[in-house]
Amino acid sequence: MTEQTEIRNFSTGDKIEHYFLLLNWEIKTSKNAKNYLDVTLGDKSGSISGKMWDIKDFTDLSKTSVVKVRGTIEDFQGSPQLRIEKIRPAEPSENVSADDFLPISSRNFEEMRTEFFDRISGMKNKHLKALLEKVFDDNVFESYSKVPAGKGWHHAYIHGLLEHTLEIINICELMCRFHPEIHKDLLLTGAMLHDYGKIYELSFDKGFDYTDEGKFLGHISIAAMEVNQKISEISGFPDLLRNQVLHLILSHQGKMEFASPVEPKTLEAIVLYQADELSAKVNAYKYAMIKEINSESGWTKFLPLANNALYISNKLKNSLKDKEGKDPETLFG
Repeated sequence: MTEQTEIRNFSTGDKIEHYFLLLNWEIKTSKNAKNYLDVTLGDKSGSISGKMWDIKDFTDLSKTSVVKVRGTIEDFQGSPQLRIEKIRPAEPSENVSADDFLPISSRNFEEMRTEFFDRISGMKNKHLKALLEKVFDDNVFESYSKVPAGKGWHHAYIHGLLEHTLEIINICELMCRFHPEIHKDLLLTGAMLHDYGKIYELSFDKGFDYTDEGKFLGHISIAAMEVNQKISEISGFPDLLRNQVLHLILSHQGKMEFASPVEPKTLEAIVLYQADELSAKVNAYKYAMIKEINSESGWTKFLPLANNALYISNKLKNSLKDKEGKDPETLFG
């Protein structure tokens, strides 16, 4: 399989004949009462919307996750859009799978795995160490280590949750150096468990999406229930410590309007909330900039979640070029 240009590097007028992950598709009706195909396509670098206006030769896409598309990149209200001439499911003989298109953390997985379990091994509190060892058995960690931290806003790639967690752990450890009154083992336990429910909330086999369980319950509720059950299986686990661990999970998004059932009421909970915010927003803003790295203005488009357009610095551009020059990321390489 040959290499192909990533979505983030498309320019108006480009003629493409590429494979993409099919993120969404729908037959819609235009103002003149004609049906057309509306799709969202993705690769490791991002996503792009596409329209196929003439669908008389349209092939049903309901049973496929990867498609081959021929078309032209056009400008639609300042953003690239693909005018599709032909679209079809990828064939088995073409040896293309959804995994080829899912973004993945740039950090080395084995290094992250070692770093994660070293933190558990270093726990001094026997109850918290026993809890983490019980939660993160091999089967659970396999899912935990693969799942993204979010569907699309931050750390939205394979190994994203693990990377996000390790960032939070490092921020929390720094705060413990500044404030030795913080219960370090408790705080790090909260960091490791706060998003644990995302292994049940998010699916990541054919793109990233919410599961039925995730839509009904949300990752905070799922994590609190799962962790509470694990604690109940540990003899002699102190009730106060149980409440503190669960409080960290339940309050980690900071405010009730942000889906936290309770707001932070301990030093550890306040640090975890702020560390989570810092890790998530820096990552989200950085990747929003990377997706528009070729912007002529040097700014991203207006981002509703940031409530701003963001400036793309030359340092970020150069950093990305250096990285690609040393270790180019291609879809099929």
